[in-house]
Amino acid sequence: MNLVSCVRETALEQPNKTAFHFMGSDTSYADFDQSIARFASALRELGVEKGDHVALLLGNTPHFLISLYATMRLGATAIPINPIYTPDEISYILQNSDAKAVIAIDMLLPLIEKVTGAFPSVLTYVICETTPDAGEKIASLPEGIRKKVKPFTQLIKSSSPDVLPVDISPDDNAIILYTSGTTGRPKGAILTHENLFSNARDTADYLGFSDSDKVLATLPVFHVFALTVVVNAPLLKGATILLVPRFSPQDVFDIAKNQQATVFAGVPTMYNFLYQSPQANVDDFSTIRLAISGGSSLPVALLHNFENKFKVRVSEGYGLSEASPVTLFNPLDRERKAGSIGTSILNVENRIVNELGEDVQVGEVGELIVRGPNVMKGYYKMPEETAATIRNGWLYTGDLARIDVDGYFYIVDRKKDLVIVGGYNVYPREIEEVLFAHPNVIEAAVIGMPDANFGEALYAYVVVKDRNIDAETLSAYCAEHLAKYKVPRNFEFLTELPKNTTGKILRRSLKDLALTK
Repeated sequence: MNLVSCVRETALEQPNKTAFHFMGSDTSYADFDQSIARFASALRELGVEKGDHVALLLGNTPHFLISLYATMRLGATAIPINPIYTPDEISYILQNSDAKAVIAIDMLLPLIEKVTGAFPSVLTYVICETTPDAGEKIASLPEGIRKKVKPFTQLIKSSSPDVLPVDISPDDNAIILYTSGTTGRPKGAILTHENLFSNARDTADYLGFSDSDKVLATLPVFHVFALTVVVNAPLLKGATILLVPRFSPQDVFDIAKNQQATVFAGVPTMYNFLYQSPQANVDDFSTIRLAISGGSSLPVALLHNFENKFKVRVSEGYGLSEASPVTLFNPLDRERKAGSIGTSILNVENRIVNELGEDVQVGEVGELIVRGPNVMKGYYKMPEETAATIRNGWLYTGDLARIDVDGYFYIVDRKKDLVIVGGYNVYPREIEEVLFAHPNVIEAAVIGMPDANFGEALYAYVVVKDRNIDAETLSAYCAEHLAKYKVPRNFEFLTELPKNTTGKILRRSLKDLALTK
């Protein structure tokens, strides 16, 4: 069993069941499966074979779902790429991944026109039309480039739906996911069909997904969190995906209400925007049975505020690209502990170890390591990085964590984000939690910067509601709740913290900002 066969099975057993809703229209599982087959046939005619690499420069549209499953149907490997990456970032991934075909949204036509000659290995560019004049733009391309460019809609209409899925083994490559690159050049995590299927199945079972669920997909689907939680897991269970093109609080509230959504998944920044939104109507979320948070740590104050306002339980989890991604989630059948990332999901083991790889005591801080059928095969063309990350079958996450007596895990901080002030270990998240609890703080991030006297000094970047709040006020507030050495030396006020498209705060950008001061 794999993800492609699951969709085909649902299409045969419940052909009229809605697979996804997009921009006011429903698409059934039967129509979805037929589109997958047609596009797979088209890709095969264009020369894509089992084992080839296909880059997907697509956002939250049906094009992504169809392209992903068509690629897997052929036994080819999909490379999801953020379509709003810079040309340099896109070029690096296309080059590194050895892509043979590129499927992209029409807004990237100018980029494709420029880079076509730089990627001789790319034989075909499929353009997904999202604007009325996309066809005209394709027709106006220089002849040499136009020969390589094919319109998505035309391929779907002219292709046969008769292509059957190729034989796929569980260990065959399905996706290469490039890490977000918040700390350097992205690395391509190779995920097999077993990795994807097992994690979608185990996550869906752990969270109690069923074919009656309607899952709000506003997270960017090219990101691993969304890929498993709001795409693969719902499709595996025969549920309905409510596909939202881009995140906006009003759109989320409207679609949740009109479509009677049952599950919402987001990152902490999304929860913050929803909670802060002046258009928020608690009744719009009345059908939501479960809210899921991941991507980064959800501040405890925000979790409680959101739950109290919208009367919905928030289950925080943990994952990373290299683990497909989910390894932990707060359970639904027993106590939810605020600030915890929960317990191990089905079939996945999590441990906390010291520098020697030995288990630490309950309550002690160590590195979180993971083992299970969801752990990646390795990094693409990076054997040394692979060997450093996967040791004796265990994936070393680089995250610092602790476990309590009940088996609940807590992320303390990223190993590389640890700040050492005068010989004392300081975890930025602890300070951020204190700042988030201040009634006037909307966002907060803390970083360490070199300091001649103490080794490192703490810098806090905050977004506040009241512009009259000053550094002295926040410093005094922190001093009430933190040891002296944990109080940030500097407070900088911004209108918004720099983030990537998945809502993760870009600490590297904050450090660059600090260096310019």
